[in-house]
Amino acid sequence: MKSAEKQLISMLKSFSTPEKIEKAKRYFKTGKGDYAEHDIFWGITTPEIRYVIRDFTFTLSLTQIETILNSPIHEARMAALFMLVARYQKRDEEREDIAKLYLNNTKNINNWDLVDISAAKILGAHFFNRDDTTLLRLSQSPDLWEQRIAIVSTHHHILNDSFDLTLKLCQSFLNHPHDLIHKACGWMLREIGKRSPKVLVNWLNIHYQEMPRTMLRYSIERFDENMRQAYLKGKI
Repeated sequence: MKSAEKQLISMLKSFSTPEKIEKAKRYFKTGKGDYAEHDIFWGITTPEIRYVIRDFTFTLSLTQIETILNSPIHEARMAALFMLVARYQKRDEEREDIAKLYLNNTKNINNWDLVDISAAKILGAHFFNRDDTTLLRLSQSPDLWEQRIAIVSTHHHILNDSFDLTLKLCQSFLNHPHDLIHKACGWMLREIGKRSPKVLVNWLNIHYQEMPRTMLRYSIERFDENMRQAYLKGKI
């Protein structure tokens, strides 16, 4: 009999087709030297993944979920993260173990979508109103994905009207070389603007001329056209 982990992965694979695989490989930039060069995609959609995990999320042990998180298959790792998020939100007694599991497996949370579905809901929630040391440490890691985990985790803080850590990390990333960090920072800044336009504008007025173009564009997406153009043309 197959283990539960193998059953889940087998069910995921049943939704894969050659066409889906090729589409996913193009979307996630798997070419030589690209950020997803070594990832393996089955092209399974999020609704399909959620359908597969519905009977496993609260029956597997955390150790079994960790095994799935160590899969070379991208969608299997996504399935594991969806399950961890659900468990973190529903089982208070497991939260400490889930946060530790997440931190011990950041090497497997190695694409922007994997980070974005999980970081704020696990690490952001876990470290909100606690010491910022862990998220600051991740932000200073040489690993791109740990850096993205750090900034995206602060989305939880933003939703609770706490902006200081996000702004601190965005400032530290102003000279970052990778657009995946520029996009993440711009996204978080835009989220701040939804909660407090004044906080965003005050920060932009200090830093916009040194911001990477992508970070700036993402952060001002919700501004009216005249204001957007003023920032883009350096006329604030």
